[in-house]
Amino acid sequence: MSVSYMVSGFAVGVLVGLTGVGGGSLMTPLLTLLFGISPTVAVGTDLAFASVTKVAGTFAHRYRGNVHWHIVKQLCLGALPAAVLTTLALKYFGGLGTETGQIIRYSIAGSVMLTVIALIFRTRLQNWMSAHPSRQFHGKKLVAATIVSGAILGTLVTISSIGAGAIGATILVLLYPRLTPAEIAGTDIAYAVPLTAIAALGHWWLGSINWELLAMLLLGSVPGITLGSLASRAIPEKILRVLLATTLTTVAVKLVF
Repeated sequence: MSVSYMVSGFAVGVLVGLTGVGGGSLMTPLLTLLFGISPTVAVGTDLAFASVTKVAGTFAHRYRGNVHWHIVKQLCLGALPAAVLTTLALKYFGGLGTETGQIIRYSIAGSVMLTVIALIFRTRLQNWMSAHPSRQFHGKKLVAATIVSGAILGTLVTISSIGAGAIGATILVLLYPRLTPAEIAGTDIAYAVPLTAIAALGHWWLGSINWELLAMLLLGSVPGITLGSLASRAIPEKILRVLLATTLTTVAVKLVF
């Protein structure tokens, strides 16, 4: 079974390296559907997995100057308290109970579908926002919208471990359409580090992290991400996004039915 976990980590790592998204969207459903891991443990373990793997990405983007730290700060102002409150709510309602596990399972499916929508329409949304500057937020409204978006993402990520990637990036596209794709990716990864770390600590407190599983996933994902990143230039992005969107849609349907 350990080898299977490593292979899964490698496969997800390749897809993340190729597309830049899909870590949580693929890993959590994979653990739930393929290996029969309970939804709560799958979410907790994936959050710990994400908090480790995103650190390296943050350092790389920081080195290239792609991180807008004032946006990271505003997102964290909403996301981190939301993650703590969501964790307390999970504890209060029985974080490891069967009913809560079912709710989390449906939350995962919903988050996966939001990721699919984000993947498909992100470029169109960016083009629309660029063509309608009057619809963009500015000043205090932009700050407030960023903090609120962070709170929504913090809740979503803590419940399902999904949302910090494609959904977070799409929100940044809508709020900050003038950012380059590299700046969106760098800023999105940077705020996700403290968010996934705090959410992972919360799930550790709830007892929903499988440490052996986490170690095997990390051993497989590091070479996978490296290989995927090297191969990303050879495969058209449009093909990759269609492939990922199709895979995620199938996963969401299986989670529900």
